[in-house]
Amino acid sequence: MLLADTWLQSLFTAIATVAASLPVGAPVAPAQVVQADGWVGSWAVAVTEAGASGVAATGVVNTTVRQVAHLSVGGSSVRLRLSNRFGNRPLVVGRTTVAPRRDGAAGTPNVELLRLIPVTFGGRGSITIPVGGEAVSDPVDTPVAEDSDLVISTYFPGPTGPLTQHPSGFATAFAASGDQTGTGGAPYRKIGGMARFVVDEVDVQTDARGSVVLFGDSITDGASTPIDANLRYPDQLADLLTLQRLGALNTGIGGNKLLGNGGTGGEAAVGRFERDVIRRTGVRSVVILEGINDIRSSRGSISATQLINAHRQLIARAHQAGLKAYGATLTPYWGSPLYTVGGEVARQALNHWIRTSGEYDGFVDFEQVIRDPHQPLRILPSYDSGDHLHPNARGFTAIAKAFDLQLFAD
Repeated sequence: MLLADTWLQSLFTAIATVAASLPVGAPVAPAQVVQADGWVGSWAVAVTEAGASGVAATGVVNTTVRQVAHLSVGGSSVRLRLSNRFGNRPLVVGRTTVAPRRDGAAGTPNVELLRLIPVTFGGRGSITIPVGGEAVSDPVDTPVAEDSDLVISTYFPGPTGPLTQHPSGFATAFAASGDQTGTGGAPYRKIGGMARFVVDEVDVQTDARGSVVLFGDSITDGASTPIDANLRYPDQLADLLTLQRLGALNTGIGGNKLLGNGGTGGEAAVGRFERDVIRRTGVRSVVILEGINDIRSSRGSISATQLINAHRQLIARAHQAGLKAYGATLTPYWGSPLYTVGGEVARQALNHWIRTSGEYDGFVDFEQVIRDPHQPLRILPSYDSGDHLHPNARGFTAIAKAFDLQLFAD
């Protein structure tokens, strides 16, 4: 047996005791659908400060950065949002272009030259974004297909100083010397790592109903999936949501916590929720998977009550903004580093609350889908990436298929 029967019985008793002792949450107003108003978020990342090394840390000078956004819903026009949230000086963007393409060229900087289109900001090709600020481009009149790539090339005269980034994009970015925004792929070389830089959202003009934000930590971010393969669970769910005329926005951050700021692990979920959920374009609902990093980093000393109260904050803020909020149960982590018995109690108590409290508008049982039915404290081996914490691409497929799409039908 994985654990003794007596220990398991003690565990379940502890979970029941914690759940029974929780105060009843304050009532919140029924969620109201946020109108998309013609624009819907089709792709997004959540941004963090730069790390200690790499391109984000050093910044760039006289360099064009080319990145690929894999869209969910398509539309007749696009617009970009650029972020200097964590910069230490005003960020000068010299020129930007976009080029739609099918994803047959995934993992490359290649584009069709005739499809490259300049992007403007208030009618100008260049813009300076203040420290802590962001900029939304003018609409770019070009049709883009659902489940397709948008190649974004941004020229930075520099020196930029540290760049706002998304550390684990599980996609290749490219750089070229000088202004290469109007050229094909030949001048570009891969940037080491898999970070995203400055671009944090792509919106499309569409008749889609809105977007769903997938909010969480490294499991939402797509840890352990192949680079440039678009096999994170939000990517695979996006293919299903397009059938509901909904976009999917991935705002997961590896290492993110509910209650603690973590450098490249991002601001605490309770601190970044407005920026990464409520302010996303056309958002209608959010799926929240958060808490395992609080459990692991505290070596299991954090209480389930603390985790549940943080989730209640997120639910209340979503409802106040007119959004529906759905909880996702935490997946097993037995056998991974920092596993503790106390952490297991907290994880299962939180999951019990998500399933039974009725405070979320609904839930998706990630744990039930991923766990080994014979040894339920661990991930099913065929779904395990090997670290006993993160699912592999096959596991992400199972998670995406576990969603009842009727949750998003209203």
